[in-house]
Amino acid sequence: MNIPNLLASQSRKFPNHEGIITPSERITYMEWDRTVNQLADSLLKRGVTKGDKVILHMPNTKEFLYTYFAVQRIGALIVPINAKLVHQEIMYILNHSDAKVFITHDLLFEQVKGMPKTGDLLYVKTGEVDGDWLSFEKLITEGSPAEIRCELTEDDEASLLYTSGTTGAPKGVVFTYRSILTVATMICIEMSMKPESRVLHMMPLSHSAQLHLFMIAGTYVGATHVLVPTFTPDLLLETVEKEKTTHFFGAPVAYLGSAKHPKIRTHDLTSMEYWVYGGAPLGEQEVLFIKEKFSTDRLMCVYGLTEAGPNGTLLGFDDQDKKAGSIGKRPALNCEIRLVNEDEEDVSQGEVGEIILRGEGNMKGYYKDPEKTQESLRGDWLYTGDMAKQDEDGFYWVVDRKKDVIISGGVNIFPQEIENILNNHPQISDVAIVGVPNPDWGETVKAYVVMEGEIENLADTCREFLKGKVADFKIPRIYEQLEALPRNATGKLLKNQLRERVEQ
Repeated sequence: MNIPNLLASQSRKFPNHEGIITPSERITYMEWDRTVNQLADSLLKRGVTKGDKVILHMPNTKEFLYTYFAVQRIGALIVPINAKLVHQEIMYILNHSDAKVFITHDLLFEQVKGMPKTGDLLYVKTGEVDGDWLSFEKLITEGSPAEIRCELTEDDEASLLYTSGTTGAPKGVVFTYRSILTVATMICIEMSMKPESRVLHMMPLSHSAQLHLFMIAGTYVGATHVLVPTFTPDLLLETVEKEKTTHFFGAPVAYLGSAKHPKIRTHDLTSMEYWVYGGAPLGEQEVLFIKEKFSTDRLMCVYGLTEAGPNGTLLGFDDQDKKAGSIGKRPALNCEIRLVNEDEEDVSQGEVGEIILRGEGNMKGYYKDPEKTQESLRGDWLYTGDMAKQDEDGFYWVVDRKKDVIISGGVNIFPQEIENILNNHPQISDVAIVGVPNPDWGETVKAYVVMEGEIENLADTCREFLKGKVADFKIPRIYEQLEALPRNATGKLLKNQLRERVEQ
């Protein structure tokens, strides 16, 4: 089994069923598959073959879905990259991936039109073209619609997804068809996807959760994909009401922003069967606020990471009120979980250990990086770098990233605990806690703070706010105000840049 043949099968089973809906078009599964064949044929004629890498630089558009399946149909590897990446980040991936084709969208062309052309790389864009760029639309019209049968198996390589690079240069994660289909199957079963489902895609399709868990899962069952190129609360509420969507995945900020929309009560959101969030936890009060504003009890949290497919754990509907902030008490379908110490032994309930995951959704490895692959994949287990503990009810709580743990005087300090408290201060809009070198203690705690209002004495204010909420040894000794914290295109905090700032 492979992903391109899933699409071909659905085009025969449900030829007139809507496969793709955009703000201006409605495309059936038969039309979708036909266009994929045309694009695949044109790429073949231009020398793209099995094993080649094709970079896909697009927002959530029909062209993204055409390209994803066309590239895989000829045995090449698709390399989806975030639409918000800057020139330097794009050039790194272009070179590191050994790409043979770069395909972008007219909406993003300003970001890449000045890229230096390298070797015999093919450059393709939608819309009007100039210079060395090939026309995406021309490739389609020139290609044959005849069926191209994909003979790849579950063990063949399907794609290369780049991590967000929060600890340095992004790593290329290699997935097989087995990996992707394993996590797609999980979502189909855990979240009751079927041909009648209507999946709303507003988070970037270049992200593994949106791509593997929701786009591939939806295609697996013949569901309808509703594509919106960008996210705003207005667009979310309007699209759900208009298209009667049933499944949505979003970051917590998407839910919180939409819940505060002044007209949320005027929109009919009752079609939604699964409001899924991930990437960061929501607190109890935030969950209650969202459920009340959205008038829903269908909120679900997913935990996982790109290297795991992503697969991991689920926090279901019934546990949101009392266990918000937890990642759930059981692994999702096709996954196992353990918490282990430095000796790779299981820790006791209540003790902090590293989350490790086992399942066929795990990556094959990091592209051109066997050392980091060996560090992360040990036997069947993927070492996530997330530190967590299990409470008395069996629920898992992530306490921090392993690499971010501060060791001061031989005692472990978890920055996330301090950050969560300081973020509740009414005059603080963002905060990051890092360890800085200290000759006596090894490390001491430093806070980088972004203020929303004026604070006369930042250090005294923060210390007073933390007093009694955390132990004295956890309270930061050093404070620095910043205009903004460094974050990447997906919004993840780049603590490595803050550490480099300290070293300078």
